[in-house]
Amino acid sequence: MKAKWNNQLIAQSDKTVVVEGNHYFPAESVKKGFFKESSYTTTCPWKGTASYYHIEVDGKTNNNAAWYYPQPKDAAAKIKDMVAFWKGVEVQEG
Repeated sequence: MKAKWNNQLIAQSDKTVVVEGNHYFPAESVKKGFFKESSYTTTCPWKGTASYYHIEVDGKTNNNAAWYYPQPKDAAAKIKDMVAFWKGVEVQEG
């Protein structure tokens, strides 16, 4: 699977985990130079508290466009620190 935003490959892995229709990419498959920590969080009743990243490519920023669960609840342990995307990030096979 590949994740692209603003015509730039930002993550690639053949070991994603699909949860609720979202591909979660292993942390090591994410190109960290495009990611900036965000203070934004959300809470899922069964996964726990999600933390977010802003994605920055070629001077453009996509705020809170990637999320991960640093301390997921037991039911979501398999996605600990794995990164998922939304807000226009294209996730596709390839």
